[in-house]
Order: sequence, then structure tokens, then C-alpha cells
Amino acid sequence: MEQSNLAKNLSALRRAAGLSQERAAEAVGVTRQALAKWESGETTPDVLHCDRLAELYGVSLDDLLHYEQTPGSVPPPPRGKHVFGVAQMGERGQIVIPKRARELFGLDRGDTLVVLGDTNPGTAGIALVPAQLFTSLLELANQVQQESEQKEKEA
Repeated sequence: MEQSNLAKNLSALRRAAGLSQERAAEAVGVTRQALAKWESGETTPDVLHCDRLAELYGVSLDDLLHYEQTPGSVPPPPRGKHVFGVAQMGERGQIVIPKRARELFGLDRGDTLVVLGDTNPGTAGIALVPAQLFTSLLELANQVQQESEQKEKEA
């Protein structure tokens, strides 16, 4: 019998959280045997237990139930975080942002994105931020800094 997405996700999330079946079962108020049956796909938890499990692992209920793991992939991402798939870089450095990501963030052809980077070991990566949001954040940071400097002068 092939494991359901739910069974695979429960097992992967528990391991990623570093929990034993005993500890995870205790956290959601069931026996270790019940949790083991859920992880094997032998039985399925009710909606209340699914909700507790999603809360325990910090993922959305939708991802707990529907996130589809592929061989070598990561477990469902934390609530509010997304894994949209893989983008391959073209000859001239271009990438195609996956459709789900474009839809979720309301990105359209011609939108300007700021490319941010982090080269520190352990956190290295690239982020794309809509230019309008980035500009707004910079303006807000400048405003806070100016207000802070003004308060220091007044003190």
C-alpha cells in the first residue's frame, strides 16, 4: 500500500522536529501506537488531531494534508513559508518564477524585483522582493532612524 501525503508528511515532520513517536504522540494526546499507524498510513487521524499535529509541527493544515514530497525533497515548509519547486537558470542568467509564486505574490510581466543576497555560511541564498515593497521598507527605516535621531537631540 502506497503511503498517503499525510502519512509521509507526519513521519518527515516528526523526524525533522527531532521528536520520537512517543513524544509527538504525547504532545497531541494520543498513544504512540496511534501515531505509528497514522505515519504508516494504516489509519488516518481525525480533523482535530490533524489540527494539533499541524500546530505541533508549525505547518498549515493544508500542507500537512496535501504537500507532496518527492524523493530527496524537504518536508512541508513552516506556516507562511513556501516551496514553489525548482527554477533553472538560463544562458543569460534568467529564471522563470513558478506560476504559483507569481499568483500568490501578485507578480505580473514587467514588475520590478530587487535581488538580495546573503553569502554567510549556513544562511547563503538569494531573495527576490518586489521593488515597491523594498522601497517602502527603506523609507520606513529612514523615518524611524530620523525620529530616533530627533529624540536623541531633544534629550
